[in-house]
Amino acid sequence: MKVSKILVSQPKPATGKSPYFDLAEKHNVQIDFCSFIKVEGVTAKEFRQQKVSILDHTAVVFLSRHAIDHFFTLCKELRVNIPDDMKYFCLSETISLYIQKYVQYRKRKVFFGNGHIQDLDALFAKHKNEKYFVPTSNVHNSEINALFDKYGIIHSQAEMYRTVSTDIDPEYIKSYDMLIFFSPHGIDSLKKNVPDYEQGDQLIACFGNVTAKCIKENNLRLDLEAPSAAATNMPAALDAYLNNNK
Repeated sequence: MKVSKILVSQPKPATGKSPYFDLAEKHNVQIDFCSFIKVEGVTAKEFRQQKVSILDHTAVVFLSRHAIDHFFTLCKELRVNIPDDMKYFCLSETISLYIQKYVQYRKRKVFFGNGHIQDLDALFAKHKNEKYFVPTSNVHNSEINALFDKYGIIHSQAEMYRTVSTDIDPEYIKSYDMLIFFSPHGIDSLKKNVPDYEQGDQLIACFGNVTAKCIKENNLRLDLEAPSAAATNMPAALDAYLNNNK
């Protein structure tokens, strides 16, 4: 099927540089961006109802930059003063560096893995006497709890932010030849915005195995998937697709 209009379910790149812009020019197609989801923080009242005291803990685990933003924002609203000796454990170095937005970065109290929860195993084993707090979203991975339990570590978690669907005009969604998704939340948003959605000739592409599984579980046809042996990212997969369907 020849494709002329593509909707990428992400915010438009803040800079003028993006491989999608290059693809649009190369293949003479229209590529637009529209975030199907947004992240919002829970209220101070909602947090208090979870009956978790942040100051009962000596360390915080951050699995994303969203977690950092909403943790420090909520602490400010709650007037919780984080002690200088609080330790921070992050999923990756990129996430750990983001902490500098809120506190002075000190290597002696900031630790990080390589992007996978299992990378935190060795860190938790070395620091098993800490009392950990994990700020989470409304949808979170339970793997980290297994690591805590493995070492008998004291820990607690509380929802500090949530992922919700963005309101989008159904006709706007239907006007595109291809939709590209990057998380199951995007599929949930599609179903919410277009409850009677019928795929028909519209193409659906996605990045990631979890998203691909969600698409299939919703009885939708997956026309393009990345990563693959031939294309490690979505722009590369889209480029190959457009080359083969002119």
